[in-house]
Parts: sequence; C-alpha cells; structure tokens
Amino acid sequence: MDVKDIKIKGLPAEEFKDNDTLQSYIDQLRAGGTPLVLGKLDEVVNWGRSNSLWPLAFATSCCGIEFMAAAAAHYDLARFGMEVTRNSPRQADLMVVAGTIVNKMAPLLRRVYDQMAEPKYVVAMGACAISGGPFVNSYHVVSGVDKIIPVDVYVPGCPPRPESLFYGLLQLQRKVKVENFFEQRHIVRPYNPETLTDPDTGETIDPGTGG
Repeated sequence: MDVKDIKIKGLPAEEFKDNDTLQSYIDQLRAGGTPLVLGKLDEVVNWGRSNSLWPLAFATSCCGIEFMAAAAAHYDLARFGMEVTRNSPRQADLMVVAGTIVNKMAPLLRRVYDQMAEPKYVVAMGACAISGGPFVNSYHVVSGVDKIIPVDVYVPGCPPRPESLFYGLLQLQRKVKVENFFEQRHIVRPYNPETLTDPDTGETIDPGTGG
C-alpha cells in the first residue's frame, strides 16, 4: 500500500474545519485499503464509559434483593457491562442506593460518595431512596437521598423489578453518552449539609469538610 501526501500532523488547527479537505484525505486512505472511522474522541470515550460503569451497591433493604436478582443469571446485568460490582468506592463510578437511608446512615452514605472519583453517578432505586417510601416524614428516615447527594436517575417502585432498574441504567447510559468528557469544568455538587445531623448531639455535620 502506498498512500502519499497524507500529512495530518502538519495540518494547522484551523484547517480541521475544512470538511472537503478532510474528506479528500479520507478518500485517499480508503482507496489505499486503509480502514478508517472518523468521529469525535468524546463520543468514543463516552461510548466506552457508558458500557463499562462499575456500580457500588449501597443496599440497605429489600431493593438490594432486587439488585441481586438483576445481577443474577436470569436477568444478567453483564449485558450492559455493569456486572463488576465494587466494594471500594475508589474503584466505582456508579452508586446504586437501594433501600432505606436512616439518619444514622446518612453521614456514611455521604462519606462513601465523597470517596468516589469523578466522574461519578448516583441511581436512587426504590421509593425509600427517592422519597422515604412508607417511612416518609418519619423521625428517623431521610426523605430522599437527594437531600444528601445529587441523584442522576430515579427508579420508582417498592421495590422496583429488575426490568425497571435496567430501564433506569439505560437512561443513565444515554446521559453519559452526551457528556463532554474533555472539556475543562469545575464540578459543583448541590449538597444539603443541613440534613445531616449527629445522632448523639443533634448538631449539623458536613462529612465533606470533615466537620
């Protein structure tokens, strides 16, 4: 194969907007037998990220059983590339909050979330994680984990079936695929530290600042 006059490295940055010139280079490469796929690097990276999310299951009640069923052979979570459940937040990029979060558990949930590396995502699975479920307005249950950590996808149900969880994960994949992975951005998380109180003293605490 002898393909001449292909000098992509010598192209000035402004010439990359010239689609006709790029198309002529592509035609020369293909004519020489070189397989070529042209696309955005963001799309390639996000395609890989969306199909290899490693979940951390923060399961506290019956929704955790449904998550286990979703990962088992009958439903097979591995079809979506998410079967690699992690026990360490430093190796996970998706937290699935499956179950009731009581006030004593809230600071621990926030701490685990803070230990996850960016980019990270949260799925609130079940009525208890979304709004407190049957314990809403109770004295001991957090009325929705979005008061502690930001939630990307809500999966309603009490408990939701594995099919519902799959639908929520597919929506999360769609969200990941349209992100700009390489842009410079400062991520600000909308925490609500006033919802975290010390169970012994009743004082407001914020695990993110060590307070």
